[in-house]
Formats: sequence, C-alpha cells, structure tokens
Amino acid sequence: MSHRPAPLFANVVLLLSVALLCVIGAFFASMASVQQPGTLLHLTRADWQSEDASGFSKPSLQQDSAALPSSAWQQVELPFAPPIALLEQAGSASATRTTRTSWIRISTSDLPPTAAPLALYGARIKTDGTIAVYVDGQLVHRAQQQGPLWNSTRTPLWIELDHATAGGTPPHEVLLRLEHTRNAQVALSSLWIGPVESLRGRHGARQWLQQELPAMLSAAFMAVGVFALFVWFRRRDETGYLLFFNLAASSFMRGLHFYVSQPIANDWFAWLTVNALFWLVMVVHFFLRQLHGRPLRWLTWSVVATTTIIGFLTMPVLAIVQNTPQVTPLIYAVAALMGTMVCLVGGVSAWRCSNEGRLVAVGIGICVLLGATDWLLQNNFISPEGWYLGAYTNAVTFSVFGALMYRRYVHAIGEVEELNQSLAERLRRREAELQLSHQKLREIERLQTISAERQRLMQDMHDGLGSSLISAIRSVEGGGMSDDKVSQILKSCLDDLKLTLDSLEPIEADLLLLLATLRYRLEPRLEGTGVSLRWEVQELPALEWLDPSSALHILRIVQESISNILRHTRATEIRVGTSMAGAGVQVTIEDNGQGFDVQRVTVDPTASGRGLQNQRRRAQAIHGVVNWESKPTGTRFVLWLPLHRVAHAA
Repeated sequence: MSHRPAPLFANVVLLLSVALLCVIGAFFASMASVQQPGTLLHLTRADWQSEDASGFSKPSLQQDSAALPSSAWQQVELPFAPPIALLEQAGSASATRTTRTSWIRISTSDLPPTAAPLALYGARIKTDGTIAVYVDGQLVHRAQQQGPLWNSTRTPLWIELDHATAGGTPPHEVLLRLEHTRNAQVALSSLWIGPVESLRGRHGARQWLQQELPAMLSAAFMAVGVFALFVWFRRRDETGYLLFFNLAASSFMRGLHFYVSQPIANDWFAWLTVNALFWLVMVVHFFLRQLHGRPLRWLTWSVVATTTIIGFLTMPVLAIVQNTPQVTPLIYAVAALMGTMVCLVGGVSAWRCSNEGRLVAVGIGICVLLGATDWLLQNNFISPEGWYLGAYTNAVTFSVFGALMYRRYVHAIGEVEELNQSLAERLRRREAELQLSHQKLREIERLQTISAERQRLMQDMHDGLGSSLISAIRSVEGGGMSDDKVSQILKSCLDDLKLTLDSLEPIEADLLLLLATLRYRLEPRLEGTGVSLRWEVQELPALEWLDPSSALHILRIVQESISNILRHTRATEIRVGTSMAGAGVQVTIEDNGQGFDVQRVTVDPTASGRGLQNQRRRAQAIHGVVNWESKPTGTRFVLWLPLHRVAHAA
C-alpha cells in the first residue's frame, strides 16, 4: 500500500505556515501604516557615551543629561549596533563584577505640537542589564530592578508619555540608561515618537509576531509533547513518542526566558536557558538516528559528551564558569557547530534512508538557518531592527514532526485496513470451508438418520408386526386358529403398520396433532364395537424432543391402553383427555368397564401378558411415567411426559 500523501501533506503544511506568517505580517504592516501624517517623528540620530560602574544599581527618579560629561558624547546613527569582541566578552571572572553604563541621548525638538497622548516606540533594545528611560529628566520607564535582563531582545520598547506639558508642548529630549557587563555591548534600533494611536499598530505587530505568537506556538508544541508522553506510557516500545516529548520540552525551556520575567534564580535561569539548546540538539540527533537506523557511535559520544561537559561547567553550584551570561555567545557558537554536525551527518544519513528522513533533514536545516540569523542578530552582526526568526523554529519543528506523526498515523490506518482485508478474506475462505463441511455433515447426518430410522423400523416391525404375523402363520399352518382369530390378528398387524407410518408424519413437536392421527385411525374400529369415544383435549405446549421414534412410543402406549379396554373391560365409553401436570403434560384414558387388580397385574406379568410391561418400558424410553387406577366401575390410565428432556450420551 502506498503512503506518498504524507510527504505531500508535510510540504503543504510548511507552505501554509509560511503563507500564514506572510498574511499576518502583511496585516500588521497595514495596521502599522495607519497613522496621522506629519505627527510622527522617526529618531535616527543620537549621542552616546559610556562609563564604568561597580555593579548593577537602581536608577534614580531624575536624571539630567547636562549632569553627564559633555566631552564624552559621541554622535551615532540609529539603529546603533557596535561590534562585539566575543573573546573579550568571555574574559576573566573579574569582568562579571564590573559593569558599564551606556547613555544614549536623543533630541525630540522637531516633534510638532499635538494634544494627543504621545508614545515612544522602539523595535529592540539589547542589553544584559537594566534599562531606564528619562523624558526631559523624569524617569518614565524602568525594566528590571537589578541584575541581568533575559527577555529584552524580543520585547519592543513601548512607553506612553502621559505627562506632556501644558498646552500640548512635546518633550524635548529622551535619555536612555543601559546597564551591561563590562565587555558586553548594547544595541538600539531607531525610535519613533508620536500619538499613541498612530504607533499602537507598529508596536502591536512587533509584540505579537515576536512574543505572543511564538509563545502560543511553544505552548501548543509542549501540549502535543505531553500528549505524546502519555501515549508512550501506554506503548513503551515506541520510543519516538518519548523523543517527541523531550524535543517539545527542550524547545519550550529554550525559549522560556523570552516569554516570562524571572521564574527562578538568575544563575539557574541562565543555566537552564543555555543548556536547553544542547539538550534540543541531542534529542534531534537521537531522533535522526532512530530514523536512519545507523548507530554513528562517534557522533553520539561527541554530542552526549559535549552536552554533559557544558552542563557541568556552567552549573551554578560548582562556580567553574562564573560569568555564564558573558560566555553565552561562545557557548552558543559551540551549540551551532554541534547542531551543524548533527544536521549534516544525521541529515545525510536520514536523507538516504526514507522520505521521513529527508523531511526531518530539511526541517532541521531550516531551524539551523533560523538559529544562525538569531545568533548574528544577538551579537550585532546584523541590524537590531531585524526579526528573530528563531522564534518560529517551534512552528517548523512542530510541522515537521507533526507530519511524521501524521504519516505514521496514515501508515497505521493502512496496516489496519490491510489487516482487515486479510482477515475478511480469511473469514470468507473459512466460511466457505465451514459451509462445505456443514453440507458434508448434513449429508452424513441424513444418511445416518435414514440408516437409524431403517434399523428402528425393522426392529419395531420384527418385534411387533413380524412377531404377530409369524404367530398367525404358525397357527394357520397348525390348523389350531379360527378364521375370525386370524382376521383379528391381521387387523392388529394392519393397525400396527399404520401406527408406524403415522409416526413418520411431520407433527412439529405437537402432541395433540399426534393424538389426532391416532383418533383418525381408531374411530372406524370403535364404531364397529359399539364403544363411544369422548375427546376432551386442551392446548399443550410443544414438546421439543418429540421425534418419530418418540412419537411411535407414544402411539403404541396409547393404542395398547385402548386395545386393553376393548379386549378386557367390556366398556361402552372411552374418554381421552390432556392437561398440564407440573413440569410436563399428561394424557389420560378412562373407561366405564370392569376394573382389574393393578397390584397383581403389575407384579405378575403372566397374569395379563406383557402389554403393561411394554407400556412401562416404552414410557421409560422417552423419560415418561405410566400409572393405572382401577375400580369396579372403570379404569383410569395416565401417561406423563416431560416438557424438556435432558439429553444423554449415546
């Protein structure tokens, strides 16, 4: 079964994601373009100076630029991004105890008067310390009381200036105070000042695309990762789900500092942020290795060893590297090198093995490129007004691995469908075999039934009809029997033969229908004897066990009872009735003739031949019971039959 739609689906997902981002960007760009002409001031020139400090400190409530050394001011262009010496930044531990304060002064005297509330907007301020903004000497904004600031690089500057002077006079000067470690440098995008409503679209677009949307993507990725973890709990052999959870968790922790202020202690926050990137690369390596199936022991040991060493060296409790925030750019360079190796080696191996491997290799390559642009932006190699594209690595990763999960889902459905088809085909073959076997069994059963019925009839005719005929023949040959006696014997044989034939009629387990056939046979005989027949039967439930053999036993029992009445009792009336009796039914035959001694006859079979004994034997054969009650005024015979008969082993 072909599974080609899955890679196509993955490509469609990636294209739709890019198209969605373009549409969102165009939408917010259109929002940003809605402004009041002539009321915005784009600030692209500034004065800058820097001074040493002994550590991070709380900014004062007032600060006049005139109080700063006038000779130290240098004119710079905005956006301002001085080059960074990475090796100097990762210098001695003493550098962590020395900070610098950079001052940026911007003139806003060209802003036209307006009565509308004003706002100051900037795409980005980069620093690893505190930020303070003064307007005409008054503190209007303060970010982070003291210590490194972890979420400034993606947070646009937005200050609403609600203290405009009377008469709508705009502010004349904006002063920015940026604290940072000694060897680290700062960066500042160009600034905008103007009415709040004119700048709100710019700020909203930047805020949503750089923080809110990536935060939602990261949270969604983490939620799906938790779902994959619970799937792994039920299917421990599917390690891909566990790797997917680790990938989502590492990615979530890697970008956590962009979306929250300060959830844990500063040093541990730095350790978590830095090492999450290495964990992410390591999980991707194991995911790729699972796809292409090659052990790549040298690369695996290198990745695990590098991740372990970096985590050990940067651990705050050991204090081996005391300036983790400052060496972060170099650590990220190591992570970029490790990620490139994993992408190249694992990606090439995965590319050769399957379409899934190619998809993952392309996705990882895109993520590496996005992360490289972030590293360049973070280290002032490109303009601070650029976009952090690494914020969307979660979207790319989610799309790629979501496509893999989709492919496996489709593959699983295909396997289930193939299995169902195979089972259906096997079931059809099995049904055909069973039907053929059933036909053969029914044919065998039919032959066995015919054979058994033939044997039963032969045995019955031998014991009944055959015995009577043989006796009649011997009597005739011996000359000791009159013609009337011979005629009576022959009539009895004829009745016996008719009973045998009647037992073969389909009666559908209906006892009354069976008795009706007997009545049909007996009435002509009774009419010639002058004995009347009263038929007093009632509806009875069906006897499911009533087969031809059992029917013949019942007919012979009833016939024997009526024959005994006609031969011995001199009765003028016979009453036949049926009724329910406990867990069975009973057939009652009564006459008004002379009775007999039941006890003597049943104990001494020679007293009345074998008729009563045959009735009792036949009743036992069908799990029934016979009983006689005789008085001088008549005899009552009862045949009890069960409604349900327990089958016995042959």
